[in-house]
Amino acid sequence: YFHKKMYDSKYVYEKETLEGYCENCNSFLSDRFIMGKCPSCGSDTRGDQCDNCGTVLETENIIDPLCSICKKEISFKNTKHLYIAISRMNDKLQDYMSSHLAWRKNAISFSNKYIREGLKDRALTRDLKWGIDVPKEGYEDKKIYIWAENVLGYLSASKILADKRGDDYEKLWGDNAKHYYVHGKDNIPFHTIILPALLIANGGQWRLPDEIVSSEYLKLEGRKISTSRNYALWVKDMVEKYDPDSLRYYFIANGPERKDADFSWREYGNVHNGELVGSYGNFVNRSLVFISKYLGGSVPSGVLEEDIKRDIINLYKSVGDFIEEGKFRDAIKFIFYFIRNFNKYFDREEPWITRNSDIKKCQNTLYNCLQIIGNLGVVLYPFLPFSSEKICSWLQIENTWEMQTIETGLILPDINILFERLDRESLTDESKNIKKKRS
Repeated sequence: YFHKKMYDSKYVYEKETLEGYCENCNSFLSDRFIMGKCPSCGSDTRGDQCDNCGTVLETENIIDPLCSICKKEISFKNTKHLYIAISRMNDKLQDYMSSHLAWRKNAISFSNKYIREGLKDRALTRDLKWGIDVPKEGYEDKKIYIWAENVLGYLSASKILADKRGDDYEKLWGDNAKHYYVHGKDNIPFHTIILPALLIANGGQWRLPDEIVSSEYLKLEGRKISTSRNYALWVKDMVEKYDPDSLRYYFIANGPERKDADFSWREYGNVHNGELVGSYGNFVNRSLVFISKYLGGSVPSGVLEEDIKRDIINLYKSVGDFIEEGKFRDAIKFIFYFIRNFNKYFDREEPWITRNSDIKKCQNTLYNCLQIIGNLGVVLYPFLPFSSEKICSWLQIENTWEMQTIETGLILPDINILFERLDRESLTDESKNIKKKRS
């Protein structure tokens, strides 16, 4: 229905064009089956976009094109297709870009590059035997080009979800909605140019993307990840061996938000043992164990100190803003800055001394530590859900984005260590195993 309506708009027209054809395979080829050299940077490429320079390609412009199935040279034959006139949307898309100057730098620079170089019209249909039928008379032997329907999965998936929840689908795409699109930098033009162009051409009251959360690339031990060469880390294997919160923390705090990042087993161990065990886990465990060992295992009475209250309120406000802006790395680093300060608070108050010299001060110190821990569990929930769930359960608080109060007299359960220390030797073995895959 979306495409059928779009075909009647002023932005869609018919055009004869050249399409890759393999005489040996006796068939037209979809883009991903055409390989050759990128006309912009000269690197090996395939499909409709160069992985090296990000240029969106017309397959007939690929240098020395070959069929990736049989590796034979291909030709190009004339065929009729429907095209979307993205070039006619230049002013609309330029205005759209100008109204989103807070996007990540790569999204702005990539998108402006395409506009500056001149937007090109793109085929909506393809000569294929498989795929989605074209809802137009005379195109029964063609299919919708995959790029022109895969990004529309956002519309269909949100419709399914809206129906399941009993929500108003039109409001989900209306003026009061806010949409986030999270992807790698190679998919930027498909979210900032292609998807908006399709929505504009359709003519419906569709909301264009609000926030483009586009990351740079992640490398593995200094080298580009390649699943085809098995030079990669597989999530299902990693979560079987390592704490998922630990992995989440590393990839968020050291993720490629602004520039390419590198995963190394050595650095992962340093971060886990230093930040999660040595800082966060240490603060939580030393506080809870102290209460269990010296204060009867129940939350002592106390008064929340004004500077701590102010810090907690600031955490909710600032971390919430960071999340809204798609700045996850800044958010988690901001939280851990305060965790280090809270550890200093515990050391400065010296409860191991005041438990004998000034029991009320000792109780007040631990009361404040418990309030801090409970609220840390909530603000860290979006990042470290499994450990946060433990804390919320231990302290009997809700995971709601507002300041929590841990009640005096609450009996603490038996407390497990929040994070186990990682063995450096086993991580060294992991690194050696990865490096063996290079040869």
